[in-house]
Amino acid sequence: MKTKKRFLGLIALAAISVMVSNAQDWTQWRGENREGIVKATGLTLDWSSKKPSLQWTFREAGSGYSAPIIVGTTLYCQGADDDKDFAFAVDAQTGKLKWKQLLGDRYVDDRGHGPRGSVTIDGDRLYLIRGAGSIHCLSAADGKMVWQKHFGNDFGGKLMSGWGYSESPLVDGDMVICTPGGSKGTLVALNKKTGEMIWQSTDWTDDAGYSSAIVAEVDGLRQYIQQSSKGVAGVSAKDGKLLWRVEGDGYRTAIIPSPIFIDNMVYVTAGYGSGCLLAKLTRAGEGINAEKVYANKNMINQHGGVVLKDGHVYGFTDGLGWTCQNLKTGELVWRERNTEVFKGAVLAVNDRLLLLNERDGLLTVVAASTDGWKEFGRMEFPERTVISTKDNMVWTHPVIANGKLYVRDHDLLFCYDLSK
Repeated sequence: MKTKKRFLGLIALAAISVMVSNAQDWTQWRGENREGIVKATGLTLDWSSKKPSLQWTFREAGSGYSAPIIVGTTLYCQGADDDKDFAFAVDAQTGKLKWKQLLGDRYVDDRGHGPRGSVTIDGDRLYLIRGAGSIHCLSAADGKMVWQKHFGNDFGGKLMSGWGYSESPLVDGDMVICTPGGSKGTLVALNKKTGEMIWQSTDWTDDAGYSSAIVAEVDGLRQYIQQSSKGVAGVSAKDGKLLWRVEGDGYRTAIIPSPIFIDNMVYVTAGYGSGCLLAKLTRAGEGINAEKVYANKNMINQHGGVVLKDGHVYGFTDGLGWTCQNLKTGELVWRERNTEVFKGAVLAVNDRLLLLNERDGLLTVVAASTDGWKEFGRMEFPERTVISTKDNMVWTHPVIANGKLYVRDHDLLFCYDLSK
């Protein structure tokens, strides 16, 4: 009897271990460290013979490209109806609406109305930026407004071109970091409880791009790294002082992907012919020296972003295809030109990559390997939105959290079970 109880106990512990390995909230844009990396195990990532099962479909997400954020059993997101932008919360287990909060007049654009960026969850509050350039703090419990600020009116904000603010706010300690852009200062730090400005980067005054900032430390010097209309820079977390800056090669039109930071190196890429660059950061007293290691066009990523896995960068290069690039040297490792698996967002999941075709929402699993392109199955969206835009693209990034895959096509939000 004791042996049987012990055996049953071991089975229970193993089951708990599997559940824990799958338990990973997705609290902000691109996940825990804004890297686009899923660390949970026990997921079904070979769809060649069996595809994941659809758990539920939510049909009230409205217009917009905001990616879902999941904390525990609640999913948070943004959308827009015919008149207003709104935030909403959904039960992540059932797909039922928990609350909906109207935020103001709908942002209007022919490439898709409504919000672009993801919300950020911090404790019992959530933070979001709308297309017209306002930042809001809401109660996570019921969506009630706590405070709001306007990029233009409050900070002199200016966007580099006309497709709406797409940033997802960064919460760091007691501050919320956002990028109004403009002559008063590119980056702003706000008190996360009150919305009052703590500092603005007055010596960095580029117009805002569409990227979202990251936090990094170089030899103990904490900073925020962001792409702008002209390049990439880092400002002091303490006072917003410009620490370093590297001009982008041919930056124009729209700068979208988030920077990558590792081992005191910063990697950025942009589309419209810009390319990519790697900079090495070294502390020099209270400042930073930034040395450009390389700049080339082996990765020209317009949007969809890139991920770093085992020293290699994976993403789509405009006009050339899905690409694997050596981070430290910038050299091309392999490239796959596939007319069915077209450009779009990428997510790293253990030793696999999940690719989203922007044209139709086709999801493809491939190996995250320097050995070349190897597929592990594809899956189409069960249906497409009836909301029409100029391009009819699927631009919302997929999210994996707590064993579930979430994908969105404007008003349609789908949840799939990835557990084995």
